[in-house]
Amino acid sequence: MTKGTTSRGERGHHSHTLCRRCGKRSFHTRLLRCASCSFPNPRMRRYHWSVQAIRRRTTGAGRMRYLKTVQRKARNGFREGTVAKRQVKKAE
Repeated sequence: MTKGTTSRGERGHHSHTLCRRCGKRSFHTRLLRCASCSFPNPRMRRYHWSVQAIRRRTTGAGRMRYLKTVQRKARNGFREGTVAKRQVKKAE
């Protein structure tokens, strides 16, 4: 077999597939380990030599559906089940 153009067509298999945790195409099908987030390891894979990768998947990179309301609720003391008092207009 030649080493040139003909052998380029032999590369039709994938060693990595989609990861259940991070969603990237980094889950090794034979080793059963994600190269990006280290799934199924319970701890996320992160190294300080790749600060940009940490920044990409840190808190605030997504929608923060719950967390974005927590600061406002904390300011009001996490009150629930109350109704605002009626404001009386001043007579001018």
